[in-house]
Amino acid sequence: MDRRNTLKMLGAAALATAAPFARAAARGAGKRLLILGGTSFLGPAITDIALADGWTVSHFNRGKRLPGGMPGVEQLLGDRDGQLDALKGQRWDAVVDTSGFVPRHVRLSAELLAPATSHYVFISTISVYASMATPAGEDAPVGKLADESVEQVTGETYGPLKALCEQAAEKAMPGRTTVIRPGLIVGPRDRTDRFTYWPVRVARGGEFIAPGTPADPLQVIDVRDLAALVMGCVYARKMQVMNAVSPPRLFTMGGLVDTCVKVAANDARPVWMPADFLAEHKVMPWSDMPAWFPPTGDEAAGALTPVDRALKAGLKIRPLEDTVRDTLAWHTTRPASEREKLRAGITPERESQVLAAWKSRKA
Repeated sequence: MDRRNTLKMLGAAALATAAPFARAAARGAGKRLLILGGTSFLGPAITDIALADGWTVSHFNRGKRLPGGMPGVEQLLGDRDGQLDALKGQRWDAVVDTSGFVPRHVRLSAELLAPATSHYVFISTISVYASMATPAGEDAPVGKLADESVEQVTGETYGPLKALCEQAAEKAMPGRTTVIRPGLIVGPRDRTDRFTYWPVRVARGGEFIAPGTPADPLQVIDVRDLAALVMGCVYARKMQVMNAVSPPRLFTMGGLVDTCVKVAANDARPVWMPADFLAEHKVMPWSDMPAWFPPTGDEAAGALTPVDRALKAGLKIRPLEDTVRDTLAWHTTRPASEREKLRAGITPERESQVLAAWKSRKA
């Protein structure tokens, strides 16, 4: 498939995503949507739906990722850290915050926008929960920081900071805030490679490491399904907190591996290795083996997050095969430097070493 046909296919998929939320453009006609961020991953997916539905869309960002902005979108330049003049003197029917990581930044923008909108949607994360040892519903305790003035985002502070961001948004707009807590967001345009690794690695063919057991639970959400949920909440004015990821046990690591093999249609062969062997050889969950954590200890229920509220709000999860196929097609359109060196996943050299060690152990 050449680049032109691939982009046409992805464009058609974006339009198909918008269909459940009103093919008639009149649904959003005359309405204005502001996305804080907007040019990275989730923002473009939301924008695709909103534009198809007739909204006037504005993006507020620093202009670094897409200096010229997205076609058909008003670009407002500024910075979450106090440079908000571009947001003054305007009104929006809804605001979606995809780029809030520091509570002070969220407070500044939410307080400024409070008189200018009636609905603020904050994109948070299931990482807010204090523990994943058991399934974490929306009312489960969230993580806390000993020093709430900390603004450096690290693996340890990310979740608690997001929880404080949620609180800042709700405080600025009480009763007018929707908080959506996604899990691992996947699909076309995901440059983290935390899911992309799998279809790309399997497409390379040959033996490859498959972590844990085929029954290990997996939870992901296609960015287009998340965007559809966001816009559905905007239309229905759902003012609540909801987890947003695939339902528990809908997907498994075995299902992901089998789907990637099916889509690749080559000689790829998974070699399943138990968690203790991988740990012994310093093959790390999540980084070397993206999207996977062994279902034990503090992460025992990390892929069993309940999503009843989101399902009631209209969340639809597409078949995993669609996400795998579209992700692989998008990957072929990336710059060569991104295609050749992924940002997640075990390197080919290390994988060969671990495969050899496994065969030696089994011999």
